[in-house]
Amino acid sequence: MARKQYTLEYIIHSSPAILFEFLTQTTNLAQWFSDYCDSSGDIFIFGWGGSYQRAKQVEFVEDQFVKYHWEDSPKTEFFSFKVYKSEISNETILEITDFAEAKEIKEQTFLWDKQVEDLKHAIGA
Repeated sequence: MARKQYTLEYIIHSSPAILFEFLTQTTNLAQWFSDYCDSSGDIFIFGWGGSYQRAKQVEFVEDQFVKYHWEDSPKTEFFSFKVYKSEISNETILEITDFAEAKEIKEQTFLWDKQVEDLKHAIGA
């Protein structure tokens, strides 16, 4: 069954530059996204409860956009973080794009909601 791309948006009370550091720097990623994070060049190793996954950082636009590809995922799949200011409210928006089975999107959204709460706490937002 084909997995579907979905996008989530969150308001983050932070400057785009600070938020972006939490999406790209290993010490910051380990505070909210995973239990463990290290990198070598564009390869990031994420750990949860003793199991590890490798992702390649495939796109990077300073303070705006980062895209990762899990090494064991289909070539067309990725997860990405886009950071921008809302033109209407001037709030910082975090846009997350990911892939999941259609029946798992609700569960995955709940997981992202939890992780973004951890992100907000880590930033102090």
